[in-house]
Amino acid sequence: MSDFERQMREYLPMIEATLANDIGDWVIKGFIDTYSNIYTISADTKVISKLIELMLFPLISEFARRYDYELHLAEHQNHYPDVTFIESSGDMIAFDLKSTYRANKRSVSGLTLGAFTGYFRERDSTKNISFPYHEYKNHYVLGIIYSRNKDRIDEQSIFELEELQNIQSVAHDFETLLHEKWKIASDKLGSGNTKNIGSIKNIKALVNGDGVFAKLGEPIFNHYWRNYLTKDMARAIDSSVPYKNLREYWYWRKGN
Repeated sequence: MSDFERQMREYLPMIEATLANDIGDWVIKGFIDTYSNIYTISADTKVISKLIELMLFPLISEFARRYDYELHLAEHQNHYPDVTFIESSGDMIAFDLKSTYRANKRSVSGLTLGAFTGYFRERDSTKNISFPYHEYKNHYVLGIIYSRNKDRIDEQSIFELEELQNIQSVAHDFETLLHEKWKIASDKLGSGNTKNIGSIKNIKALVNGDGVFAKLGEPIFNHYWRNYLTKDMARAIDSSVPYKNLREYWYWRKGN
């Protein structure tokens, strides 16, 4: 375990305490205007994810000061990673904040772990990335797992400060994890049509860092995703899709 990982793991209980109250409910209830009116927030995953990021950035800044890391935040929303930690030696660590909700007791909807095209393949590139990919010593993911409130959230009412405790939280039961992204990666795409690496979805395996590449090593993870093609990508180069999962990858690799 690296010094960075050991240090950040010590912060995980503080991160969970920042997010939730004593009974496990998200401390965020809504947003407030200058007239002290409180509006409930949507249960939209993108909204929750962004708010979690905003809540944790002060704690991450405190972490950097405590352990003498230079901190560099992504200058654009679509740039990788969310945070770059620079050690006194000059070594750089990529750090992404990701959140996902529990689909059931055993699985989550999944994390997206960054692109497998662009800077991931052209590792000297500075497009959509803070520093060239090859300059990072490690690539870590701080994952936040939560449960969504099944009750209907009242989005039509305006609340006063005195009613704050009566507002239902849209999320509860937070759980954190910290791993290098190759350890929690799956052999499947992330959500949507974007060209992103997907995470494994089993909660126990995710928390333990037991992804499909965990026992194979980072070089296999890199080779798999640097050669992965979607149908559209294959069609664009007049090729066929070489593989869609790890089992097919081994057949393809043996033939190449």
